[in-house]
Amino acid sequence: MGIDLTPSAASATTEATYKSREVEGWIDIHFYRKIGFRLANFFARLNMTPAAVSVLGCLFGVVAGHLYYYHNLSANIAGMALHVVANALDNADGQLARLTNRKSRTGRVIDSLADHLIWVSIYVHLGLRCLAEGPLPAVALLVFAAGFSHALQGAAADYYRNGYLYFVRGRSRADLDSSSALREEYRRLHWRAEPWNKFLLALYLNFTWQQEMLSPGLKRLHETVARDFPNEIPSSLQTRFRDSARPTLRWWRLLMTNTRMFLLFLLLFVGQPVWYFWLELTAFNILLVYLILQQEKMSQSLLELATVRHEPA
Repeated sequence: MGIDLTPSAASATTEATYKSREVEGWIDIHFYRKIGFRLANFFARLNMTPAAVSVLGCLFGVVAGHLYYYHNLSANIAGMALHVVANALDNADGQLARLTNRKSRTGRVIDSLADHLIWVSIYVHLGLRCLAEGPLPAVALLVFAAGFSHALQGAAADYYRNGYLYFVRGRSRADLDSSSALREEYRRLHWRAEPWNKFLLALYLNFTWQQEMLSPGLKRLHETVARDFPNEIPSSLQTRFRDSARPTLRWWRLLMTNTRMFLLFLLLFVGQPVWYFWLELTAFNILLVYLILQQEKMSQSLLELATVRHEPA
């Protein structure tokens, strides 16, 4: 039986491949998710795995980063086109996983690794391009600091987005793990018997640990709710989390890929990509600190509510 791709059916099925509409950006809903849905159906017919789509997107993104190296607008525009393709494939891999019920932690780690490799290529090639504008130590420090900031911002945004999905949309919709549980699993794996799985788990463990260090309040809330309400999160806690978190979702989206791509493309068009690094270090980091403070305050308030709910009457 073929897949029904009539406009109404396609729209309904596309919606079903979202994580949740609230955490999707406008460009995602109206552009990337629509393209990603069609790509996901195409890859499903080819019986491709989500991980294979992630790797394909990574290849496009890495080449895009290389094309940003050149002081040539035509090459840069070609890089932008490949970068958009890479981002569409990054959407498609998750949609394919949900469409074919192939969600897995291994796929999530490969997807995250592919995304990191794309941005490493972009930062390295832009850094090399900027060498002509300043001495090597200063440029290297600027690129490293911006890249480190990018990693922290992305980790925090991903953690809080998954926190929203966990508490509001249901545990099955979120990828919210505990570093302590992952550490125990990591210890049980052996390098000789399962080197690939242990390597991927090491990456995921490190990523999760970073998220928890940035967000200790959400970590405590997650652990408390998982322990005290193993079957179902109380509706009052879900409602309180949704109402408290929704106003900040649009600000967290500014720290995601679409904003970075827009600013990077704009600066490439005017021939000043070095300012992208400065935006990472200033505006994005200021926004990160503000959002973490707001979210930690919210997490503490919700932790008190969860504790009261669990206490016997």
